[in-house]
Amino acid sequence: MLNVRQIRLPRLTSASIARFYSKPTKVVSSEQGLDSSDTITSLQHAPLTSFTEDELLTRDSVRCWARQELLPVVRKMDDQGFYDPSILQSLFDQGFMGLEIDSDFHGSGLSFTSACLVVEEISRIDPSVAILVDIHNTLTNNAVRFWGSDFLQEFWLPKLATSTISSFCLSEAESGSDAFAMQTTATQSSDGSYFSLNGTKLWISNAREAGVFLVFANADMSKGYKGITAFMVDAKSQGISVGKPENKLGLKASSTCPVTFDDVKVDAAHVLGKVGQGYKYCINILNEGRIGIASQQIGIAKGCFDVVMPYMRERKQFGTAIGDFQGMEHQYAQIATEIHAAELMTYNACRLKEAGLPFIKEASMAKYYSSQVAERTASKTIEWLGGIGFTKDLLAEKFYRDCKVGSIYEGTSNIQLQTIAKLIKAEYK
Repeated sequence: MLNVRQIRLPRLTSASIARFYSKPTKVVSSEQGLDSSDTITSLQHAPLTSFTEDELLTRDSVRCWARQELLPVVRKMDDQGFYDPSILQSLFDQGFMGLEIDSDFHGSGLSFTSACLVVEEISRIDPSVAILVDIHNTLTNNAVRFWGSDFLQEFWLPKLATSTISSFCLSEAESGSDAFAMQTTATQSSDGSYFSLNGTKLWISNAREAGVFLVFANADMSKGYKGITAFMVDAKSQGISVGKPENKLGLKASSTCPVTFDDVKVDAAHVLGKVGQGYKYCINILNEGRIGIASQQIGIAKGCFDVVMPYMRERKQFGTAIGDFQGMEHQYAQIATEIHAAELMTYNACRLKEAGLPFIKEASMAKYYSSQVAERTASKTIEWLGGIGFTKDLLAEKFYRDCKVGSIYEGTSNIQLQTIAKLIKAEYK
């Protein structure tokens, strides 16, 4: 099984993306394996679901790992509400926790599209593990890569890539969709050498396993949201307490906990970016994170198909495979079409982001639509399976529970619609 650190993808720029789409290029279809001899050798525009061989190698490596190592422990982790320690270690060993981090910092040095493919493939087996990988890579790692000082990058990126799980601390009791209404404060010392953090964050994913928290706190309440500042906070810092995990509907292995900061001292060198700029970093990184959530939702939908399609070929009623009845064919054809549409939207957003083009509207559309498709697919899958779909004998019921939060976290569906509408109105001014 190939470790993704062995894959060295060239850093994508606007120019390289343009060259990829404008000259004859060897491109492999997303549904083809690397052993396929059918390649496109002369085209002006590559299909959206065609990936480079490096991206497909990444996808296939993750798919193999997920089926061989993750699948056997999924049910146990869901029932117990904990990640298997061996799975967490394997995520680092395989290079899945430093996907876009440069090799100079012991990362895998892959593209954003590759990172989303990793999230999708893990989600086909266990969305609980996928959300840990997604938050860690698309939120924390990228925030440090984009805005961290040389010191922060040298200090944290090697740890994030090889040993330290991160947690993104934004939401509070009174600041959910209205994220900038946060009450957590960061008071600077008289000599400016450190900040004291006080407040409680809620619904914090990865909190139980985290070795570092990316915390958003207000350093100057008089300035409103323009006082919000980002901090990299060592989980071992005195004054941090992680509460009891929420008893959730789905994603049960993933810890979602309150985190309280009681006069936690953070050295000024661990401020991420500039004081008072945290709100900008938060907005920008969540725009990218929404593409990662869309990838997770696509993975859930495909995971449902992985369960139900073989069953419909094998299960017979009235002497006919139930998948051959026209009424069933029309249903799964409809769902397959919706999955494909969600996939097109998501990977188009990936390419726009990589090319340095506007992608916020497309990211919101991808997350909004993918969450709907995942819900419909999971619901239909249980219906198609019949009685066994309502049991824990198959993973269908888990996918059904896991997908619901896709319309809630990293921006609710209503917030996505609001963002989309705002940008559409701006286009028609």
